[in-house]
Amino acid sequence: MGNVQTLEPGEFTLADLDDLPDDGMRYELVDGQLLVTPAPLANHQRAVLQLAFVLRAACPGQLEVFIAPFDFRPNKQRSLQPDVLVCRSEDVGDRGVEFCPLLLAVEVLSPSTRMTDLLLKRALYEDAGVTSYWMFDPEAEALTVLELVDGAYAERAVVKGNDVFRAELPFVVPVIPSDLVRPVNGA
Repeated sequence: MGNVQTLEPGEFTLADLDDLPDDGMRYELVDGQLLVTPAPLANHQRAVLQLAFVLRAACPGQLEVFIAPFDFRPNKQRSLQPDVLVCRSEDVGDRGVEFCPLLLAVEVLSPSTRMTDLLLKRALYEDAGVTSYWMFDPEAEALTVLELVDGAYAERAVVKGNDVFRAELPFVVPVIPSDLVRPVNGA
């Protein structure tokens, strides 16, 4: 397996970073600490920003819209970072949202996070009492909307392409899946 070197935290250098494989992962260096996350695809980033803009434009004054990285800490053992979230302004603290349920968590599916978003995060958000959980698949231009009913998620809608989803929770806002992945030109 070649020359394997174990580095202690705080010892990673730019030279070490340059030696890492080009494997599709995003490697970042911060004060000697290596941070590794999958690099989001263009459609993922486009969808996150577009959805945040759509939500922000309709967001009532007592609520706020955030995009990752922004911590949601439902309890002392968990820290999650939905791609997009909506919460009450009064629930926002210095570290994000702690010990208060979100009104909406959105995950944009990526090849590297698909199963985590569909299964694990769904269960974690449900357990944390997140009112609505949206999963957007940019490749299929499909938005799946789940809403908490008696402590469990129920599927409210699956909307594709140019069809309009008229959200009622956390507030009234129309969402068109195909618009979330369409490049926005300067006009």
